[in-house]
Amino acid sequence: METLRFEFSALTPAKGVRKTALVGVVASGNLEVLLEREGAPDRCTIEINTSAHGFRPLWEAVMADFTSRRTAGGLRISINDGGARPDTVSLRLAQGVRLIEEPQA
Repeated sequence: METLRFEFSALTPAKGVRKTALVGVVASGNLEVLLEREGAPDRCTIEINTSAHGFRPLWEAVMADFTSRRTAGGLRISINDGGARPDTVSLRLAQGVRLIEEPQA
């Protein structure tokens, strides 16, 4: 298992008031993403646990693209990877942000 950690500047803080959001499931070709409101509103920290070694540059590029396009400020994101492709990673991250921005039921 390889653990990757990244910290990015975020253009804007995540909207909404929900404290956490969980999307996806760890399975072949998928991943689980946990988003938590924690940290400075202009920063986003990301930790990735993956069994696919040697893909740090690709992960970093996908995470940089995500944080430049989404309101990810003030979030700590934990990813448990089951071999997901970059497009699946982007989809799950977008779903997570959308969920954390929804009003709590």
